[in-house]
Amino acid sequence: MYIDYLATPSDSPLGFLQIKATEEGITHIDFTDERSEPIAPHPLIEDCKHQLEEYFQGRRQAFDVPLAPQGTDFQQRVWRQLREIPYGETCSYATISRGIGNPRSHRAVGAANGRNPLSIIVPCHRVIGSDGQLTGYAGGLERKQWLLRHEQAHREYRLQP
Repeated sequence: MYIDYLATPSDSPLGFLQIKATEEGITHIDFTDERSEPIAPHPLIEDCKHQLEEYFQGRRQAFDVPLAPQGTDFQQRVWRQLREIPYGETCSYATISRGIGNPRSHRAVGAANGRNPLSIIVPCHRVIGSDGQLTGYAGGLERKQWLLRHEQAHREYRLQP
């Protein structure tokens, strides 16, 4: 049985983040404009919040909190491939398509990228157009641009635990 927990949206340089989890792992990290009350505290939520704080401080480049996103097999493959994009780097939808062994699926990859429920930890913000332009981001292009600049500014510091 899955029991969702809702963390109080944590302050970040980009606004509030809403974090949800089950006993298996983090299921959602979403940007939100509204503060809400937590349903219940949970160690996974607290660990995730701590790791996100370290990320925003420039002290974490990889996350090790357990994840439990819900999606189709295709979406899961895309989301796993997104986690392979190195911190501070970008790639195109076509690159992700080739990485999952389906080079003609770049539009489907784009759709799966847009349904990523784990902002920041599954770094869909690192995917850009093949022409190098920023493309859509569920959190907004301003946040995507901020995340990319933040990572590039901190990528030489490999201080992750």
